[in-house]
Amino acid sequence: MRVRDLQAARPWYERLLGEPTFLPHATEAVWTLAEDRSVYVVEHADGAGHCLVTIFLDDLDAHIATIAARGLEPDERETYTGGVRKAIYRDPDGNELGFGGAPLHTDS
Repeated sequence: MRVRDLQAARPWYERLLGEPTFLPHATEAVWTLAEDRSVYVVEHADGAGHCLVTIFLDDLDAHIATIAARGLEPDERETYTGGVRKAIYRDPDGNELGFGGAPLHTDS
């Protein structure tokens, strides 16, 4: 994810993803989501606002609740044909980070 100013963007990403796993240098932060799966946020003014990432989760609702507890709500929610769901968050630069989840199963 490319942002104009990492220090300005970092609090928003911490509300979305929690504390960074590590900071490789002064203009980059890394969040490890699972083994061999990380999101990098880097200061790159020219590319800011043009990133789009979707991460598919086992428990979308629990993840959204965790983010909400840190004070951030999705900008948009979508349900696609077949029931696949997506919660979309947009950072202050306009980058989109979405979390997807399987359809809800109901017993009928």
